Order: sequence, then structure tokens, then C-alpha cells
Amino acid sequence: MIDFRYHLVSIVAVFLALAIGIVIGSTSVLKGATLSVLEKTSSAEKSKIDSLINQNALLKQQRNADQSFAAASESVLLHGLLSGSRVVLVQGPGAPGQVTSGVSVALTQAGAVVTGQIQLQQPFFATGSQADLDTLNRQLTPAGVTLRSGTAPAQAGQLIASAILTKDSPGQLPAGVSDASAKTILNGYAAGGFLSVSQPITGRATLAVVITPATPPSTDDANNQSQTLVTLAQQLNLADDGTVVAGQLAGSGPGSAIDVLRTSGQPTHLSSVDNADVSSGQIVVVQALYEQLTGGKSGSYGSLPSASAAGPSPAPAPSGVPTPAASATATTRSTASKRSARPAATATASAR
Repeated sequence: MIDFRYHLVSIVAVFLALAIGIVIGSTSVLKGATLSVLEKTSSAEKSKIDSLINQNALLKQQRNADQSFAAASESVLLHGLLSGSRVVLVQGPGAPGQVTSGVSVALTQAGAVVTGQIQLQQPFFATGSQADLDTLNRQLTPAGVTLRSGTAPAQAGQLIASAILTKDSPGQLPAGVSDASAKTILNGYAAGGFLSVSQPITGRATLAVVITPATPPSTDDANNQSQTLVTLAQQLNLADDGTVVAGQLAGSGPGSAIDVLRTSGQPTHLSSVDNADVSSGQIVVVQALYEQLTGGKSGSYGSLPSASAAGPSPAPAPSGVPTPAASATATTRSTASKRSARPAATATASAR
């Protein structure tokens, strides 16, 4: 005989089977719907990625075309811009050769003479060697010279600047001249391991380009190397007619000397160019030097958001090429001349 307990168990089993069937059925439906949504999302994301890849390829083509044009136009844009000027290059540790060689070529195209290259070594920036640097500063200071107050690297920068730069003004040594004191200073710091002379100095220059490391030591603007490099650039700028701090785009972001310079919030009268690893940036380095030399103006130039402009505006006109204002004046005069000539011609024809 079937008792009530059996019926209860049977009923429970039926409802349990029904519940399991509902769960399995609904899960299959949900799985299909979810899969459909995921497939649509994946397809949309793939389309976005493909579009970005194509856009990136077009931007690369445009950038390459722009740089090809800049390289082809460099000799015209820079012709005679720094004719007769003398420029010294000062490299930070690990300065990219592409920037150094490109800037050197651009300076030559502008008619300038590169008077030499100095490369600063790591001990110049190391906190552990500051006592040795301070001792060397006192030993190398010429008689009658008073060092400005400051850190050991700042005072070393003052002495180095005095050995390689001049304003070429009354009371200073003329450009192109070197002396025993200058050689003693450079040889002393070289012997101490603080710098090396990668291209012999051929007399004092009136302009300088400081080339920053390929990558900053950290992304923190408080790092000692970048702070010290900016201090050195300021010392050079006090001794010459213009100094530009130049670097490659990938190494001019947070933590770099260029970023330190731009975010310092203090007027330094130094110019900076953050994309000197390409032709357009190398052209701007020369234009920035010209701007400082002729007008005492400075700027933050390049491609990064921290730059105020791509380059000086208006761009300086190369030697022998009329400025836009001069061209406009010449056009106006020519038009006026033609207009004034027309009535005379008409009158002559009438008389005949």
C-alpha cells in the first residue's frame, strides 16, 4: 500500500525535476543571449581598433612627409641665420647622438661654427662627489675671480662657462679666443672625472646648446640630475648671448631637464626645444638661438603639451630672403607704380 510519505516524496521529486528543467532551460537561453552580446561588443571593439591602427598609420605617413619636407628645406630656412656666430654644445649624460649630430648640421647650415663639444659625466651630478667638486672649484678659480654663491655644481658651471663662452662685449675676451686659464679649468674637471671633451674647444663661443639625456633618471622633477642640468644651463646663459636646452621627444617629459625648466615658474631667459631629434626641431633650435641673439626673447618650443608653440613666431627670415612685411611692401609699391603708369600711357595714346 502506498502511504502519504510516498506521495509526498513523489510530489517533491516532480517539482524538483521541474525546477531543474526550468533552470537548465533558462541558462541555455541566457547563455545564448550573453554570447550574442559579447560577439557584438567584440566586433565593435575590433572595428575601433582597426580604425585606430589605420589612423596611426596615416599620422606616421604625415609625420614622415613633414620631416622629409623640413630636411629638404633646412638649408633654405636656415641660410645665413647665424652667420659668423660661434656655438658650443654641452651634453648631459647619455645625450642622444641623433640630437647632437642633427643640431650640429643645422648650425652649420645656418653659417655658425661649432666650437666644440663637452659631455658632463655622472660624478658631476652625484651627491656623493659634491665635496670633491667643491674642492676642485676652489683650486680652479682664477685669481681675481669671485664665484657666485650656490651649490658646488652651480659654481663649477660658472667656471666651465667662463672657459667656453663670452658675451664678446667690452671688458670680455673676444669670441674665438682661448687662453691658459680656460684650458686649465677644462683639463681640471676632466681629470676629476666630471666632464670629457668629445670635440676639442676652438676658442670661446657666444651661444650654447645644452643637450639633455635620452631618458630622464626618473619621472619626478625633483631628481638631482635634471635640477643640476638646468642650473648649469642657467650658468651658461649668464655667460653668453643665448642658450637653448634641447632634447628628444621621448626624453623631454616628466622628470627631464626640459620639464623642470618649463614647470619652474621662474623667468630663466632660457629657450627649450623638446623635439630636437627630428629635422623640424633642429631647425627650431637654430631659430631659438637667433631669437635670443637678436631680440633677447626666449620660448618653450616643440610638440609636447608643455610647449607654448612649435617654434618662434614669426619665424626669422634667412639671409637674403625678404620678410613677409618686406614682400608685402614691395608688392604694394609695384602695384602702385603700375597704377600710376596707366593714366600716362592712356594720355599718350590720346595725344597720338
